[in-house]
Amino acid sequence: MHPRNPHRFRYNFEQLISACPELAPFVRLNKFNVKSIDFADPEAVKLLNKAILRQFYDIEVWDIPANYLCPPIPGRADYIHHVADLLALCNNGIVPRGKSVSVLDIGVGANCVYPIIGFKAYGWHFVGSDIDPVAIHTANQIITSNPGLKGAVECRLQRIPSNIYSKIIKTGEVFDISICNPPFHSSQEEAAFGTERKSRNLALEKETNPLLNFGGKNNELWCEGGEAEFVRRMIKQSSELPESCMWFSSLISNKEHLYGVYKALKKVHATQVRTIEMAQGQKQSRIVAWSFLSEQQQIEWQKKRWK
Repeated sequence: MHPRNPHRFRYNFEQLISACPELAPFVRLNKFNVKSIDFADPEAVKLLNKAILRQFYDIEVWDIPANYLCPPIPGRADYIHHVADLLALCNNGIVPRGKSVSVLDIGVGANCVYPIIGFKAYGWHFVGSDIDPVAIHTANQIITSNPGLKGAVECRLQRIPSNIYSKIIKTGEVFDISICNPPFHSSQEEAAFGTERKSRNLALEKETNPLLNFGGKNNELWCEGGEAEFVRRMIKQSSELPESCMWFSSLISNKEHLYGVYKALKKVHATQVRTIEMAQGQKQSRIVAWSFLSEQQQIEWQKKRWK
């Protein structure tokens, strides 16, 4: 994991329980005689996230509706810290900090985790978009319930699901980077199969309707064409607003999708393309970032914007 990621070590459950006493009943010794939780239990996972957000990010009030995505925070933090390094490339190797750095989170979700981490770690300003009104409402509740987030995060509803940037980015508005964790599966059936497989990996008994331990509504888990098609759509639409973001980026979970991603980026004449490898335990993923600006143009960009 990234060296600045505070979650690169084992969970300290004593500290987490101290931050969030509600977590205590869910902590137990696993088969290795180490304290852990049942990661197949959505309530346990949600309380773990709540404890992490309290301990590391001073978020006192955080909750999401039942069945909404409850993301693993260490992996989300890795994305933020890696893109911080990406922004540093045009800033003499120094990670830019403060609200003059503006980030667009495509698919912010009800959990609002990326903006929380990015603001608390670097002081960046975030705009989060989502096609789900409940997700936007819940994220806004998190923001208003935690005074420390005031003025740091703005959530916008995307009313046209096929749009990604259009109608979200306002006229004359620019972002230093856009981030996205795209829906992975291509259908509800595929998502359900993935749930069963995850359940088997967690050594659960087979169920007729197995629980997805990290939750997730349909639009969070799948879209037509899955991850590959969603990212291709992102790339095409980014080329229509090439100067709205210095860097565009997306998480790519499936390595086999990279060929199609690179092909799409070549087609739209992206000036710079970078692939950032990430690993969390045995899970491998990567960020693909692209820009329509030259390195010199990026240097001029940051001189005008970052203070």
